[in-house]
Amino acid sequence: MGRRIWGKTAGTLVLAVTVATASGCSGSSAEDTAKPAAQEESVSVKAAATTFQAAVTKFDEDGGCLEQKPGTCWEQMLSLMKPARDLRKAANADKSAGPEFWSEAYALVDTMEKGIAVGRDLGAMDPGTNRPDVLGSAHKLSDWLDEHPTS
Repeated sequence: MGRRIWGKTAGTLVLAVTVATASGCSGSSAEDTAKPAAQEESVSVKAAATTFQAAVTKFDEDGGCLEQKPGTCWEQMLSLMKPARDLRKAANADKSAGPEFWSEAYALVDTMEKGIAVGRDLGAMDPGTNRPDVLGSAHKLSDWLDEHPTS
């Protein structure tokens, strides 16, 4: 007799859970599950390009990277990488010009990323130096932006 009561109780619970789930009474409201994702403020391409070119100009005005030893230019490399990444994000969001327009700029930012991926400044004398990837590509990208004005 105890098994029969237990079976009825378990069956009733399963039925109640099934009905509640099917009717949407799962304990959380639609408002809880439809929370908007945090959105980043998008920067215009023009603002991102201006910021990037200002970073390159500052790098040059501060003397660039004169020290030959490894590890002496890492901060400067990073200071150019952040606005380059911001420029890529802005270019991705720009609907007025397609990816074909930005393809050369994307390639230059990718080359900068390759140089930064090393994780440190390898110096100017190392045959595998990453300075040209980061610093050289930053200057090429700045020149490209001069040749391809953004809106």
